[in-house]
Amino acid sequence: MTDLLPITLASQSAVRRAVLTAAGVPFAAQSPGVDEDIVKTEMAGAEPAAIAGALAEKKALAVSAKRDGLVIGADQILVFEGALWDKALSMAEAEERLTVLRGKSHELVCGVAIAHGGDIVWRHSQVSRLVMREFSDEFLAHYLHEAGEDILASVGCYQLEGLGAQLFAAIEGDYFAVLGLPLLPVLDALRDHGGLAA
Repeated sequence: MTDLLPITLASQSAVRRAVLTAAGVPFAAQSPGVDEDIVKTEMAGAEPAAIAGALAEKKALAVSAKRDGLVIGADQILVFEGALWDKALSMAEAEERLTVLRGKSHELVCGVAIAHGGDIVWRHSQVSRLVMREFSDEFLAHYLHEAGEDILASVGCYQLEGLGAQLFAAIEGDYFAVLGLPLLPVLDALRDHGGLAA
């Protein structure tokens, strides 16, 4: 078999790491050290897909400058009623956010890019539409207690791979993209660029 290029995930996201690990992808993970707030400020008014894509590319390039092989960068933007949301900073804010989203729909825009040798060699974006059910205040309290502060790592304050699945009435889109990494297109790109066996 031809030597495969090493793969690095430019993220410390436990969920993205778990998705790649479960798919049998050998990789290392490194934090990109990108200030997302600066990028979002510079791109204020841009389309969500453009912002998510730019963040994914900056993350991939930041790590690609330090590591050989293929580097995957990814980011998500939550869009609700035309507004872009950042991650909640506290459990109180998470409770408020989920209360606002209850019974309504929102979009998650996922951007992903792969860099090699300091250049972007592949980019992709995917939009998922999620509808939260009309859950009770009692369920919300139970969810927040059981899920704990781990939900603050998700821009929507949910973990679809766990108890958070019970928050939803319907989801249109790719399950892996909701988790933060559209796996099948990423696997295809890794094969095309020499990171995985074809």
